[in-house]
Amino acid sequence: MFFGTSVFSQKYKTASDTAKLNKEYASVLKDVSDLTSKLTTAQNDLPGNQSKAADALKDSEKATGESNGQTATTDVGDAKKAKKKADKAYKEAKNSEKSQERVRDQEKKIAKLTEELSKKQLQLQELETMRTTIRNRQ
Repeated sequence: MFFGTSVFSQKYKTASDTAKLNKEYASVLKDVSDLTSKLTTAQNDLPGNQSKAADALKDSEKATGESNGQTATTDVGDAKKAKKKADKAYKEAKNSEKSQERVRDQEKKIAKLTEELSKKQLQLQELETMRTTIRNRQ
């Protein structure tokens, strides 16, 4: 039923409120600018993180394949090599997992920044509406 209290009541109503309105408007405008900058940076970083995650996954799969090919031996020296390869495969799998987590975190960050930016832009529009209303009353 209630979409927002700002739709029903106007915070700034008279010409004497203009200074406060302008101050808040400037603050929100700065927030929009900051959020836009952060969002752009996060979006630009995402492809690099995705590429690193894909490379880590390939390295993990390669190391796992090498490790699996080595396990069928009975020689002690070969067993040691197999263990080293298995350890490497495990390490690569962990690196891949961490890379995928970084990508998910980056995507969450982008979604959060996008949501915050939308809210600030809506607030900016509401302040602009108040500004217009005050001007039209004069």
